[in-house]
Amino acid sequence: MFPLLSCSHPPDPNTLVMIIESSPTDLDPRVGIDGQSERIDELIFDALLTRDNHLSVQPGLAEKWEIPDALTYIFHLHRGVTFHDGQRLTSRDVKWTFDSLIQGKVRSTKASTYRFVDRIETPDADTVVVHLKEPSSTFLWNLSEGAIGIVPYGSGDKMTRHPIGSGPFKFVSAETDKEVILERNSAYWGGPPHLARVRFSVVPDATTQALELRKGSADLTINSPMPPDTVITLERDPSLVVQRGPGTRLAYLAFNLRDPILKDVRVRQAIAYALDRQPMIEYLWRGQAQPAHSVLPRQSWAYNEDVPRYDYDPDKARQLLDAAGYPTVNGVRFHVTMKTSTDENTRLMVAVMQQQLRGVGIALDIRSFEFATFFSDVTHGAFQLYGLRWIGGNEDPDIFEYAFHSSKFPPNGANRSFYSNAHLDALIDQARRETDQNVRKQHYAQVQRILADDLPYINLWFLDNVLIHTKRVRQVALNPSGNYDFLKTAEISSQ
Repeated sequence: MFPLLSCSHPPDPNTLVMIIESSPTDLDPRVGIDGQSERIDELIFDALLTRDNHLSVQPGLAEKWEIPDALTYIFHLHRGVTFHDGQRLTSRDVKWTFDSLIQGKVRSTKASTYRFVDRIETPDADTVVVHLKEPSSTFLWNLSEGAIGIVPYGSGDKMTRHPIGSGPFKFVSAETDKEVILERNSAYWGGPPHLARVRFSVVPDATTQALELRKGSADLTINSPMPPDTVITLERDPSLVVQRGPGTRLAYLAFNLRDPILKDVRVRQAIAYALDRQPMIEYLWRGQAQPAHSVLPRQSWAYNEDVPRYDYDPDKARQLLDAAGYPTVNGVRFHVTMKTSTDENTRLMVAVMQQQLRGVGIALDIRSFEFATFFSDVTHGAFQLYGLRWIGGNEDPDIFEYAFHSSKFPPNGANRSFYSNAHLDALIDQARRETDQNVRKQHYAQVQRILADDLPYINLWFLDNVLIHTKRVRQVALNPSGNYDFLKTAEISSQ
């Protein structure tokens, strides 16, 4: 339990203080790729498109668009939009945003995302015509909020230090490892936010975060690293409100398919059957997670419910291991090593897995490392099993190419399992060239069935979004992505 602390100073009635775990690395929306950069950028900058709760693209700065053929996209901009410095936002700014990336005027890993763009034309101030080199069904997704934001014409490296966008909030200041301050854009074309000011306070420690909320020196946090038990304790605090909703952050286990033991699909399926996820969700996560049966979250338009599942069945696991030629000798069939980070929740999870696998004769050896060392081993294939999370990257079905296509072995992508299936590659390639979403959905349904059969991953669960705020904050609504859109509608009560 936490001590009851009183607030030494009354909270500022015009400023919402939001706790974040780390500082954004770069607030230029063409450059920053960490979660804090992308989420804060969405408040400062507008994108051509937005995303709805089904993770489909919707109008943003582009109020409508046409696709006359698979290589041509015509966007019609909302008129009357201005940047925070008063300059009008036009097609010239949109063209510059992407040209500066594609032509290397700004150095960024995001440049490869737009490698399919051949040229951009601006027939008038409100129209943007994009010509592609080859069809790319993911193009619209990569024009939406979170992926990119439109910057003023001529913006260079200085955008990092003083970002100027057209979004609902203006940048005021930033101090690394301390805070980022934004203020209301009263002239916002979509209607100004209610909050006069937002201060993002950097507080890495979960216990300190909880104390700041309880004493009222902070107003809000979302998806904090707090242990689930702490969240339950805060739910009982009469001064706080805890909101929970299904999220898209996926916890998964990945196999190294080059390993002599794990290359056998029967062994991978046996491990899946031997793991009982429900008690881990109930006791480790206190019910703050939902079982996962695909890399895609259930909210996605491309999610396929009809795939093979591996409900807890230790007898089935033993049968598969026997068939794979691994008899029990002195209670053990074989040893397999799992690498993890030193995160507390992860360590508890793998300890339970170790016990469950022992029940079918698999000795799970655990090796924990600081994250940088752990992730380096993962990307270099120095593992048998590892556990990680997808945060945001799995919200679009393009994740299937990035994580499972045989052309995406590291360092070219995130196929760290070294999984290769020619039929799957062909389906992914077809889906990426197809612009009809219904046809794409059929392709991705097949992709999800194949992955559930071959099992390069075991999808464990999707973590809930958990938003904790003081009662002076009102009108906050969660969305599946767990981004900071709620700040656009949030209010501070006058009481």
